[in-house]
Amino acid sequence: MTNLVPGPLGFLANPQPPRQQSYEDAKHHDILSLQALRNAKTEITAWPGYVPTRLVSLEGLASQVGLANILYKDESTRFGLGSFKALGGAYAVLRYLKKEIATRTGTEPETSALVRGDYRSLTETLTVVCATDGNHGKSVAWGAETFGCKCVIYVHAQVSQARRDAIAAYGASVFEVKGTYDDAVRQASDDAHTNGWQVISDTSYAGYTEVPCDVMQGYGIIAAEAATQFPGGVRPTHVFVQGGVGGVAASLCSWFWESCGADAPRFVVVEPDRADCLMRSAAAGEPSAATGDLNTIMAGLACGEVSVLAWEILREGADAFLTVTDNAAASCMRLLADAPFGDPKVVAGESAVAGLAGVLLAASDPETRHALGLSETSVVMVVGTEGATDPVLYEQIVGRSADAVREGILQATDA
Repeated sequence: MTNLVPGPLGFLANPQPPRQQSYEDAKHHDILSLQALRNAKTEITAWPGYVPTRLVSLEGLASQVGLANILYKDESTRFGLGSFKALGGAYAVLRYLKKEIATRTGTEPETSALVRGDYRSLTETLTVVCATDGNHGKSVAWGAETFGCKCVIYVHAQVSQARRDAIAAYGASVFEVKGTYDDAVRQASDDAHTNGWQVISDTSYAGYTEVPCDVMQGYGIIAAEAATQFPGGVRPTHVFVQGGVGGVAASLCSWFWESCGADAPRFVVVEPDRADCLMRSAAAGEPSAATGDLNTIMAGLACGEVSVLAWEILREGADAFLTVTDNAAASCMRLLADAPFGDPKVVAGESAVAGLAGVLLAASDPETRHALGLSETSVVMVVGTEGATDPVLYEQIVGRSADAVREGILQATDA
């Protein structure tokens, strides 16, 4: 079988048997639920510019590793922000502003009224804040600009200037914090408490859970859209999703668990080998931090501490945890851009491809393949969580610009 990306691959089967209870019996509805997702979907799909992202069939690539198909949910075009994060951060900003206005005026405003600026005299007195590796902060800043409040974003030293500039372009104030992403999370929380700001974080921690639920709930639209796009209505047998703090993984895991019950696909979480807090937590049986500087090209996944709410779902809902290297991620970016096996070309950023790297490595390793039940009939869904959100780094890795790759996509479409 073809080795398309370099290893090694880290593998841990969930020590706890996954999904032994129904989603209802597991009592996770207070975190994420299909009912709450319906509310989020009604809101987000009414926003200007909403278009479902494409689900790309990578049958040629799948055949190289002995799979029936790989379905790639391409989030690179989401609301023009370049990543899936637009579904979470901006939605949580909106929810916060509506609640604040309702508390102060007695009436919850329509979203259109906020967009028009009807409540600007009130919203301009409010400030949202978060820490980010890039994409979440961009979504929060976009939401703040769209709905009319102020925004402060904290980044750590490894966040590139291109990503900082993309956040500042939406009017946010951007500040660097010494240390890692997790240090930035703590600084954002401390400063919010001091200044009376509202934290809009995609990670939850003791005493802070409501807003992260809103953020994760918005991500569920990815799965809801994909369910209407599966070729021939066939559901995937496996879902591989990148980790980070666990928000998007927990959101998709909960959707399939609640929607499909006992027929839910096997669910696999994939992390950088230098930021493997979810695998460490699974091994320990409780939230456990990754150590070191967490320096990986997969910047959006450079997280050392899990979201406690996301972990509540993943500790029971995930079948396995994988880790991949930076070299594997870079190889996948080039594979998607070059499309050597006849598949559509895809522009995918560094953090977008962890799940795909996990699929290709797992399917090529006999022991891991057997452990995960991968076979010639397997249909695997992955989520390409971002496009070229750092254009300079993308070109360095792929060998040509994202625009050049997109031109190839347009030419193939026209043909």
